[in-house]
Parts: sequence; structure tokens; C-alpha cells
Amino acid sequence: VDLIHTKPEKWLDKQTPDLSKRVNRELAIFALTRLGQRDVEEAAARWVKLQSRFGKEDQAYVWGQLAFSAAKSHHPSAVEWYGRAAAAPLTDDQLAWRARAAMRDGNWPEVKAAVEAMTVTARADPTWIYWEARALRAAGDAEGAQQRFRRIAGEHHFYGKLATEEMGEVLAVPGRTEMPTKADLEEAARTPGLARALALFRLEMRTEGVREWNWTLRGMSDRQLLAAAELARRSELWDRAINTAERTQTAHDFTLRFLAPYREAFASGAKTQGIEEHWVLGLVRQESRFIVGARSSAGASGLMQLMPATAKWMAKKNGMTDYSPARVTDPDVNIALGTGYLRYVLDELDGSPVLAAAAYNAGPGRARRWKADRPLEGAVYAESIPFNETRDYVKKVMSNTMYYAALYGGEIRPLKTRLGTIPPKRGGEGYAATITGSATVQ
Repeated sequence: VDLIHTKPEKWLDKQTPDLSKRVNRELAIFALTRLGQRDVEEAAARWVKLQSRFGKEDQAYVWGQLAFSAAKSHHPSAVEWYGRAAAAPLTDDQLAWRARAAMRDGNWPEVKAAVEAMTVTARADPTWIYWEARALRAAGDAEGAQQRFRRIAGEHHFYGKLATEEMGEVLAVPGRTEMPTKADLEEAARTPGLARALALFRLEMRTEGVREWNWTLRGMSDRQLLAAAELARRSELWDRAINTAERTQTAHDFTLRFLAPYREAFASGAKTQGIEEHWVLGLVRQESRFIVGARSSAGASGLMQLMPATAKWMAKKNGMTDYSPARVTDPDVNIALGTGYLRYVLDELDGSPVLAAAAYNAGPGRARRWKADRPLEGAVYAESIPFNETRDYVKKVMSNTMYYAALYGGEIRPLKTRLGTIPPKRGGEGYAATITGSATVQ
């Protein structure tokens, strides 16, 4: 088992097991599944030769595993292999990737079938409500599509905005509720947990302060949450203000949810680089929540979460002769370097803010590899990003951008327009078919 886990191809090469025994069949299936996670083309080629020695249930199961890996690597045979797995019980995660592979192919009947096969809980996710609606509309069921769009239209997330647009409506920022009164703010300041949290922040014990703050918010009403958010804003705890304001259910203040500290510096950096200020703000909100000293576990620092090597490279590229690593958290330096890098990835990736956001989070090479061999709708590209973190990041950055533009005097454009169309891969970036039902990476 240890050998299969680390070197499945070595076990498959050395073993000629008696496949009439269940234990040997299961070891072979484990080896093929592990190999498929790293090299799905090689695993499929081996399985084509072996599958006749397995029962129908095992055959369907293995094709389901290979199709799952193929979909996440954007292999062109993923949908076909899911078809071979029709008899296998698939998890919601496998079905989600079946739907993503199908939408990249423009195969709407397959998208519809994948969503319909999900559990009730999974189908209730706004992601799959939206894509099922799109599939129904493609099938000519306009009424069914509208009914599903209506379920999520107006919700404050990526698919809520897209559903709103599909219904012919435009983004409307919820009206600001009554401002917290002086008494509300005094009550918030007297709340023991919030007072302890503020003291911890003053002592630069951020981790403890965040825990104390979040624990204290439990059970608060919307009015109390907005007062706590305003207290955080006045204390320049931008992340606590944003996150606290996001917790409200019916009473909202989107000026707190979408704060823009250091806005002059961001506007200047964006103007210098010729990029949209509101897109930059949307990205920084996702990166650091405007915390100057933010530092990730990977070593990224500052407002725009720059990796040391990236910051050094951009400083050299910008001719910043007085740069040192200690300056990376200086807001002006960080913004100048971060907006410069955004301009760089935007130029490298066809001028697409979707691709550039993916590149900012996961690297330009990955953002390129995730393109298709034909033009892709921006929302399809975003939804089919293989990394969960990056997929969520890109959708939130683009959603944030809409609100920043609406709140701070930007151009109000539909989200679908902002997402645009992702151009196809250039030569040598894709797959070329080799064996039946398979392909090889070029």
C-alpha cells in the first residue's frame, strides 16, 4: 500500500497479480486511482488494457475516478469518461466536476444531468442553482430557468449578481440602514469581549484579538453588529469592520462591508499603471482586508500580499533603487509594487482581469494552463479553476469590484461584461489525442 501510494506505476509494472482475488483487484484499482491523480493519461492507457479483467461495477468505479481527475486537469476526454462511469455512484464533488467539464465543452444537457444527480443539499448551492438554470434555458425551458434565477437573484455573491443580470436587472447596492447611535456605540465599547479584543490589538496580539472579537459577536443582532463594525472602523481595524458588517442578515451597511482605506494611494497606483482602481480595491479586500502588516503562511506580506521574490523583482523592474525587504509593508511601497505586478500579469494574460486575478493568486503559468482550446465564457473559466482557493478568490475579487465601482463612483458595468471571454490557449499548451478516448499532454 505504501508503494502504491507513492509510486503506483512501479507497483503496476512489477505486479502480475491474480485478479480473481478481491484484494488484488482493489490494490490495482488503488494504484490506477493514485496514478490518475498525477498522470490521468497514463492511468487511462493502462486501464484500457486491464478493464476487461474486472466486473462492470469496478469498471464504472475506475472510470469515475479517472473522469474526476481528468475534469480537474481539463483533459478533453473527461465528459466521455464520465459517460463510462454512468453506473457508478458518484459523490457531489465528482458530479460538480462532471458539470464543470461539461460547461467547458458547452455540453448543456450533460451539465443538467450532472446537477440533477447531486444531492438536495448540493443542488441548493447558488453555484448549481445558477448553472442548472443556464442548462434549462439552453434546453428551451425558459420558465424553469427564470424560476431558478429568481431564487438567488439579489443575493450578495458572485452568482447572485449573475442571476440578477440574467433576469434583466442591474446591481443595486442595498440602502444604508440607520447609522448606529451614540448609545449603540457606547454599548459596543462597553461590551467586555470587544473591549478585551481592542486591548489585545493595541498590544499587537492580533491572533488573540481576532479570536476574542469573533467569539463576542456570537448571537448579536444586526444593529449590534453594525455598531461593533463601526467601532472597529474607528479603531482602524479594517478587517474586523468588514467581516463584522458582512454578518448582518437584513440590516446592511455596504460602506462598512467595502471600506477603502488608503484609497488615495490605491487610486494613484492604479492611475500610474493604467488599471481600474475598483478592481485593485476588490483584490486587496480579498488579499489582506487592508491590514498593512498582514503576512501569509507562505510569506506574502502587506496590503497586496507580495511574495519576497515578486516584490524584489518588481522593485528592480520599477527602478526602485532604495528598496529593501523591510519596506514591503510600507503602504506606498507595497501598493506601487503590487499595482505594478497587476499591470504585468494583465499584460501577460490577454488583458483579462479574470485571468490576471487567477495569476495573482496562483501564478501566471497556471492561469494560462487553465484556458481551453476554444474561447470560454469568463464565468465558465472561473468556475472550472481546479484550485478551490483560487476559484473562490477570483469570483470574490470580481464580485467585490462591482461593489467598489458602485460605491466609489466607478463605471457600472454588468458582471458578465467584466468577466468577458477568455481567449483560447496558444499552440503547445493543450492536449493532443493519442489512444482511443485519451490524450497526451504536449
